[in-house]
Amino acid sequence: MREIWFVLLAAFGLIAFPPAYAASPATPPAAAQAVLKLSQQDRILGNPAAPITIIEYASMSCPHCAHFQNEILPTIKKDWIDTGKAKLVLRDFPLDKPALHAAMIARCAPPDRFYAFADTFFSAQPQWVMAQDQRAALARLAKLGGMDGNAVNACLANKMLENQVLDSRLTAAKELGVDSTPTFFVNGTQFNGAPTVAQFEKLLSSVAKS
Repeated sequence: MREIWFVLLAAFGLIAFPPAYAASPATPPAAAQAVLKLSQQDRILGNPAAPITIIEYASMSCPHCAHFQNEILPTIKKDWIDTGKAKLVLRDFPLDKPALHAAMIARCAPPDRFYAFADTFFSAQPQWVMAQDQRAALARLAKLGGMDGNAVNACLANKMLENQVLDSRLTAAKELGVDSTPTFFVNGTQFNGAPTVAQFEKLLSSVAKS
């Protein structure tokens, strides 16, 4: 089933490449705004009532996503998320099977541990992406978070969860035009600037004043 999904993604041109950033934001059509509404499947980093919502479509095997998570997000978290001004929602857009597995394992963790697992997978990305047995490498990292091998195997055998993660990508591609990772939406508007601390600070400050 997984192989069929990724063959279809490739056939429809949905295998993403590094993002090409434009100079200005683009607002998705009104119908697409429904896709950006938060649901019970979303994992929220920060105060759920924060007025600014940052939605990130990311693949855990994507080096650009790891750079954002490791180098940019800590500052955004300190200045905006920890202060209650913004919240982050990481959504799945797996580029390959290892990313699919990583996303599934993170979602099998307790909701309050989701971002701890995501942080671990992004910070250790070279270790498991380059491993000969990527699944085993992910399982070793998951064990550090308290998920044993049996739990990992059960998680990766969960077809409903697998389809949920893959549907996240297909829906984002079809309804929002997402074709690269990371892709960000801030309060429903796509952010096409370079994901640097300076650019995010500028955008978030502008949104906060509006």
